[in-house]
Amino acid sequence: MSDVLNRLAELLEQRKQADPQTSYVAKLYAKGTDSILKKIGEEAAETIIAAKDGDADKIIYETADLWFHCLVMLSHAGLKPEQVLQELARREGLSGLEEKAARKD
Repeated sequence: MSDVLNRLAELLEQRKQADPQTSYVAKLYAKGTDSILKKIGEEAAETIIAAKDGDADKIIYETADLWFHCLVMLSHAGLKPEQVLQELARREGLSGLEEKAARKD
């Protein structure tokens, strides 16, 4: 699974050098963080609606869109999907309630 994420991360890095007129991702990068975050919000809402409707194919499709745009955000911020996977691995086996209580914020 992380192979797919790593390949996408590499492609997203390459798109930083692409022409925004010919690359959707380059266009998102050129518009900046606010536009990327707006797109994540839109995709999150579509994912929620798909889940509410209960259509498995739509849930998968919209979740893929959401994850993709989250990867764009990570790349724009200079972060890698591997860092998120490491955080998930760190949390593995922890009680969600304990993890939340241990947060500094």
